[in-house]
Amino acid sequence: MRIGVPTEIKSDEYRVALTPDGVRELVGRGHQVLIQRGAGLGSALTDAAFEAQGAEMVADADAVFAQAELVLKVKEPQPQEVARLRPEQTLFTYLHLAAAPELSRALCETGATCIAYETVEVDGRLPLLAPMSEVAGKIATQAGAFALGRPHGGRGILLGGVPGVSPATVVVVGGGVVGLNAAMIAIGMQANVYVLDRSIERMRELDVIFAGRATTIYSSALAVEELLPVADLVIGAVLVAGARAPYVLRREQLALLPGRAVLVDVAIDQGGCFETSHPTTHSDPTFEVDGIIHYCVANMPGAVPITSTYALTNATLPFCIELADAGVEAALASSPALRSGLNVHGGEIVHPAVAEALAQGAGDGQPASAVGSG
Repeated sequence: MRIGVPTEIKSDEYRVALTPDGVRELVGRGHQVLIQRGAGLGSALTDAAFEAQGAEMVADADAVFAQAELVLKVKEPQPQEVARLRPEQTLFTYLHLAAAPELSRALCETGATCIAYETVEVDGRLPLLAPMSEVAGKIATQAGAFALGRPHGGRGILLGGVPGVSPATVVVVGGGVVGLNAAMIAIGMQANVYVLDRSIERMRELDVIFAGRATTIYSSALAVEELLPVADLVIGAVLVAGARAPYVLRREQLALLPGRAVLVDVAIDQGGCFETSHPTTHSDPTFEVDGIIHYCVANMPGAVPITSTYALTNATLPFCIELADAGVEAALASSPALRSGLNVHGGEIVHPAVAEALAQGAGDGQPASAVGSG
């Protein structure tokens, strides 16, 4: 199979969808790998490193899309990339279509088969979302701590405090992969940490992991509201696989927070879990609503591309091999995991949760509570 890897062109995106290790594995199995020149430079991967493992370097994205049967990317295709897709091609990348009706329509019109990393499911887990959720969770706390600095609009409070001065209070809504990693970094920075979730079993697991260093609370609208007046940093870490993120904080509830508190919305790819959120970039990461600072960068792991590229491709490579070795149709027929990742096929949205979210439009989120996390 001919596999193509273009350079990512989303704002401030430095990851690449395949490492030289992945090239070697695919080429060794008889596949042809086409990589756009310079695609790996943001992740410190040179063209020579790819070529040494058997990749064919091509001049531009047009050449990648023109020749590839399977296109591997990191982020959702931008308009000029959508225009290059053809019905006989398969796109394998993060899509997050539940909050992107225009992109969904455009992908349907191409006739291409589109498989989303974030909905590939194995035994109830999301193995291709997990590594980036780990990265995003850790970045969320670091970014929130930075945004709390007064020069950046925040309250002017140090996350860990100092002897004689209380630390900041961090509230993490959602105890899944993002929430766990966000909480662990906050604990490491010596903050006062609360984690909310709706799964009793998950909270039992977190209590063991945290060993008394963080407090777990069953998530409800009232529980969230009771914590907001003391929260310096709130991290939204909720996820319903494939669907639009539920709201855990409405605009009127911002008044409950201390002035210049910080909200970090890790669910922004899925529409955001704070009603006042909208996507931002690493170049311009924050904005203010009603005196509250919002950090809503839509590709948080892109800030640490060396870590993120290797973490992502370690997870995606077995599925790429499966698609290439068996062929897309046969792989989809034999693999429940890949079928769960199928979002667009034959000009239609075929993932039930994505289709339902798009049918409902932006709709109402759920009340302030945690519904899993990613």
